Amino acid sequence: MLPCLLLLLSATTGLVDAASVLGLGKVFTANMTGNVVFLGFAAAGTPGFKVIPSVLALIAFMVGAWGAGHLARAHVERALGRWLLWAAVIEAALLWIAALIALDVDVAAQAPKAAVMAVIALTGFAMGLRNATVRQLKVPDLTTTVLTLTITGIAADHVGGKTPNFARRIGAVLSIFAGAAVGALLLMHGGLALPLALAGAIVLGATLVFLRDPASAVPHRP
Repeated sequence: MLPCLLLLLSATTGLVDAASVLGLGKVFTANMTGNVVFLGFAAAGTPGFKVIPSVLALIAFMVGAWGAGHLARAHVERALGRWLLWAAVIEAALLWIAALIALDVDVAAQAPKAAVMAVIALTGFAMGLRNATVRQLKVPDLTTTVLTLTITGIAADHVGGKTPNFARRIGAVLSIFAGAAVGALLLMHGGLALPLALAGAIVLGATLVFLRDPASAVPHRP
């Protein structure tokens, strides 16, 4: 069930990026490649792009990844499910706190600024924690946050009419696509808080379901 869990987490990446790019003023809090590109646009003075939100997202993401490293080391030789549950609880809590703060955010005016920055920091930290955790699982083609190498593999590894892990790779692409589409619809029709709240619920709910899999009892080894 681990690949299924990671596909669901991929969908939450789309939800979070929809909330951040469309609701927080052109900043990614899950995709740091896009964030660095946006930061380059801002540095060049391109209208509509700002330096501070992108820098804040990058810093928060790195702090979250640092925390994930410590969490993983604290769970070495313990049950995989226990480690992933702790990561999921922290991520979901951060996303839900961000959703509560987002209730007061006026998306059109990008105000109040403190609330906008708080949501960026919280979601950036949550996604850094997630990315570093999934990275240590080392499941091919399921990073849950980026698709460049996955899409490259679909085309580059095509030999004899077949592509290795084709279903998994396509699933990852479709999951993030679906998450982004649903996130955009929720934001447009229900506000900034909805996609963040849903992302938190999926993260925690999917992880709890994974705990029923015997694989969750296997000791975590780096």
